Amino acid sequence: MTAYLAAFACAVCYGVGSILQSIGARRTAAAGGLDPRLLVRLAAQAPYLVGMGLDLVGWLFSLVAVRTLPLFAVQAILVASVGVTAVLARIVLRVRLDRVQVATLVVLGLGVVLLAATAAPGKAKPLGSLSVALIALGLLPTALGCFWAGRALAGERAVLALGGLSGLAFGATALCARALEADRTVVDVVTDPLSWALLVYGAIGMIAFAAALQRGSVTLAMAGQATVETIVPAIVGLTLLGDHARSGSGGIATTGFIVTVIAAAWLAAHSRVEPAVPSTPAAGSRGPNCDARERSGPPPEPPYAEGL
Repeated sequence: MTAYLAAFACAVCYGVGSILQSIGARRTAAAGGLDPRLLVRLAAQAPYLVGMGLDLVGWLFSLVAVRTLPLFAVQAILVASVGVTAVLARIVLRVRLDRVQVATLVVLGLGVVLLAATAAPGKAKPLGSLSVALIALGLLPTALGCFWAGRALAGERAVLALGGLSGLAFGATALCARALEADRTVVDVVTDPLSWALLVYGAIGMIAFAAALQRGSVTLAMAGQATVETIVPAIVGLTLLGDHARSGSGGIATTGFIVTVIAAAWLAAHSRVEPAVPSTPAAGSRGPNCDARERSGPPPEPPYAEGL
């Protein structure tokens, strides 16, 4: 029960934190490429710091969840943060949901319930040295992919790619946490390559997601992130870590997983919960949208865009 509560608490933290991070990212001058110093600049924005604080709390909750629950269940529950964002937009921001989006929220909730009911709790199987090495070596292509997407792509393609790569990095942190054995000493954990890989993957994920938020829609970034962060760890967990559903419920678990991922990705891609916060250009320079803002005047009210 504790693991399930931790997973749902994580989803809430991620859903609220993403909106706050988007506000902070939009207030910070965007770099031409993926700049590791971006997190330092974002630290000056209070909304981003609060959002990051919520993400940190959510991440700690996720570590509790993955210790005993299979990755396919935990990651699918976390993807429900997209639904949390939509519901909060309706309650707090008074953004209207159409009938299709309401129906998608119901489907999303149904998928999560199916997963929660069918996941078989238990420890992961120990990974071999080759698997550990491959996970650690995956840091390089993930980082290079983020730098490439930040420099070579623009518009929605950049947002979706950076969001997906951030999901890959965050999914790897969940994989590392699941693979680390709970009964090891502190010294063993500190010297384990998976512990260091977890930290580096987390930093890559934060930078990539912040860059995605600067370039466009928070919901589009979440669509890319949620899809990759759910599917990749689930596959690795099933094939390498011994994750499985309860006896006789494999079909139901598979249905719940597919329904959850599709509903979350669709809801994220078709939602618009965008803070109309102008990017703050660097001193002595003009932001990339400066001319458009001067021609069109101040952003429309209310302070959030058109709605879901």
